[in-house]
Amino acid sequence: MKVDARSVARILRDPGTLRAILLHGEDSGLIRERARLAATAIAPQLDDPFRVAVLDREAADRLEEEIFALSLSGGRRVVWVRDGGDSLTAPLKASLARNSDTLVIIEAPGLASRSRLRALAEAQADCAAIGCYPEEGRALEGTIRQSLGEEDIRIDADALSWFAGLLGPDRAAMRGEVEKLALYAGRGGHLTLDDVRTCIGDAAGVSLEDAAFAATAGDRAGADTAIERALAEGTSPIAVARALLSHLHRLRRARIAMDAGQSRADAMRGLRPPVFFKRTESFGQALSLWTEERLMDAAEQTQALEKECKQTGAPDLALCRRHIARLAATATMLRRER
Repeated sequence: MKVDARSVARILRDPGTLRAILLHGEDSGLIRERARLAATAIAPQLDDPFRVAVLDREAADRLEEEIFALSLSGGRRVVWVRDGGDSLTAPLKASLARNSDTLVIIEAPGLASRSRLRALAEAQADCAAIGCYPEEGRALEGTIRQSLGEEDIRIDADALSWFAGLLGPDRAAMRGEVEKLALYAGRGGHLTLDDVRTCIGDAAGVSLEDAAFAATAGDRAGADTAIERALAEGTSPIAVARALLSHLHRLRRARIAMDAGQSRADAMRGLRPPVFFKRTESFGQALSLWTEERLMDAAEQTQALEKECKQTGAPDLALCRRHIARLAATATMLRRER
């Protein structure tokens, strides 16, 4: 069966009588996290060789053997397959035709929508097919707040929004940054925007934010330096596109407010979260250059950049560098036209 987003957490906490869980999608970190949750729900000690068997893609011929192996220590067994593909379809189908209480968990990042394995999992009532895709917006903020809440840590709304805007699409990287915040705050702590900036100040996301502000203000040298630093620190090209898009939308909201009669300072103060005080000068420079129409054009071009970066074999790093340079060049041209 195909599992909707609202039911995922419940199924992972209690797989019940499910025979197999297929985890597919673009976020390999989320796939691994969910696989671990499901496995732990059946076998709390994942290093127990009598109850947990971990297989790789090349071990498809061992799948049936492991499914029907006896649990010598009692309790249900888990067969956890890493990097699964369509080669598992036949042995899984054959296994489902026989009685067993073993839970099969298959990690299948990048599995095609027309995959035979995915079709099998979606068609079987005792199987769960769960899509794992990068979280954005409120969903991502909710996950961050929930993760910090496990340590009884509160985070201010502006700090949460700023932090979520820095994160790329990889779940594992997000967890690492959240753990850093949790260690900084301590159990029962409280995180403000300044706290988060202090803790995450050396993250690649700050370099990425530097690139966005510099490019839209027409600082080509600063933008080039910042994007190179961000890419060197591991920022993904898709994260670059999303951070740029978020920045452009904030500029556009402020520009619309100015066009409606607000002062530049009031328009900036009206943003949520507010512009960080150390960046107000750069943000204000960009507002004085870009019109609402120009910002909309830049946002559409940035959306196109994300689509290009997702194409197989695309020179995504070069595309990011070119896009940053193009934004800076446009801002410079607008300054000359003033």
